[in-house]
Amino acid sequence: MPPRKRRSFTAEYKVEAAHRVIDSDRSIAEVARELGIPETVLSTRVKDERRRIAAAEVHGEKPLDSAERAELLRLRRQLSELEKDNAFLVEASAYFAAMQKNRPGSI
Repeated sequence: MPPRKRRSFTAEYKVEAAHRVIDSDRSIAEVARELGIPETVLSTRVKDERRRIAAAEVHGEKPLDSAERAELLRLRRQLSELEKDNAFLVEASAYFAAMQKNRPGSI
């Protein structure tokens, strides 16, 4: 039997998974089953996120609420799309500039 491929998750997904437990009255076991991840993994993420929230509060910072986290994720996705678009446009402009130089009669 071939070895199982290890899944990897983004940092945003890990934080969101932890907040599914922290922001609700649901148990770690229930959320872990829903997400298809081991309870121990989710438990570690919840502990880490609670520590991060506590550290932020000690420094007088307010942690993001769920609406702010959702907006941050949306903006990060939008930024990623815009960066891809920009890279495409840079390549396209270089291509067309090279084509222009290769035309007969161009300088």
